[in-house]
Parts: sequence; structure tokens; C-alpha cells
Amino acid sequence: MHIKGDHARLVVGGRLDVRSAADARAVLHTALDSGHGDLVLDLTDLDSWDATGLGVIMGAHRRAGRANRRLVLRGVPPQMQRLLVATRLHRILTIDGGPLGAAPADELPADPLPHA
Repeated sequence: MHIKGDHARLVVGGRLDVRSAADARAVLHTALDSGHGDLVLDLTDLDSWDATGLGVIMGAHRRAGRANRRLVLRGVPPQMQRLLVATRLHRILTIDGGPLGAAPADELPADPLPHA
């Protein structure tokens, strides 16, 4: 696993798993503690993650909230998108500016409730 970037954007590559979790957690915490605004986590080059790696992401999400920041996931590979949807974490995490599975504003009904 490798992470490069700064307090505003990090690129994660390789495997985020039990072997790399401690290093990833330290880098994410440092980035969150030293910056402000959104922290974009680019996962385009991420090969895989396990439950421990997903826990690191969720821990960073909680830490970001405590610091009045947002953790934004970008470039989430399709197999990992499916996992986020299956675990319903797509409803909690900010992904590419909006949660996975959310309908774009132009696809939402203009008036979803009938008038009496």
C-alpha cells in the first residue's frame, strides 16, 4: 500500500488491509489533523481492501467529522462500490461529491407527494 499527497488530497494505491492499516491510519490522521476543508481520498489506484481497511476509512470519516471536515472518496473502484452499497455505507460516506446510489437531482420527481 502507498499513500501520497497532503492535508487536502491523498492518493491511495495497492492494498488497504490488515497489514497496511496502521500506516494508513497514521497518514490519514495526520492529514485530517493538519488541514481544513474536505480531505479527498482518491482510491483510483486501490487494488483491494478488507474489513480492516474499510474500518480505517470509517475511522477517518468519524475523525473528519469531529474536526469539522469531510472525508470525500473519489475514484472508488466498482467492486468496492458494490461493497459500500451492500453494507449501506454509501449512505454515510461522501463519495465523488454524493453518495452512491443517490438519484441525480434531475431524476427526482418534482413533487413526490400528491396534493390532497
